[in-house]
Amino acid sequence: MLKNRNEAGKLLAKTLVKYKDDRVVVLALPRGGVVLGYEVAKALKSPLDVIVTRKIGHPNNPEYAICAVDEKGSLLCNELEAKSVDPDWLQGEIERQQKEAKRRIALYRGKRKPAEIENRVIIIVDDGIATGLTIRLAVCSVKKQNSKKIIVAVPVTPAESISELKKEGADEIIVLEPPENFMGAVGAHYLQFEQVEDSEVINLLQK
Repeated sequence: MLKNRNEAGKLLAKTLVKYKDDRVVVLALPRGGVVLGYEVAKALKSPLDVIVTRKIGHPNNPEYAICAVDEKGSLLCNELEAKSVDPDWLQGEIERQQKEAKRRIALYRGKRKPAEIENRVIIIVDDGIATGLTIRLAVCSVKKQNSKKIIVAVPVTPAESISELKKEGADEIIVLEPPENFMGAVGAHYLQFEQVEDSEVINLLQK
């Protein structure tokens, strides 16, 4: 059991110290992932940036992701689930979440330029993986930008997500807790799992 996101980030950082002298960029998925990403970037003395992918939840169960979309409109779906919903509803939701991704990037990054990804070792950090669609899309996006190596670093994930991340292009996946012990929800692995506010994300990115 993890105490909180800060502790999880520090524990991940310890597993990543071997990359300290490489040209590393840490990309965190907001909002929760930025707390962990900050700890990793601080330990490795590396740049920290956000990578925003938005989940599209099933209309009957919004917490269950059936697709993920980024600010450029790149899309990754659970094909079976996506075909089971109304296509007009899905298209509207894709457009809405793409706009939200753009809004969040502008909010979090402000006037700062995006981090350089080409020929860099990229560490993608989140506070945990549930369905895995959002972080898989993040891996796809980074892969397209000619990164040198992609490492996914998360405290918890279901076992099936590991093979899926490798298919998308992740070179290495670091997980703190054994995937076979995944409890069905990311928050179940933390003693403290409060919602992270936008103001905290902005503050961490500006440090």
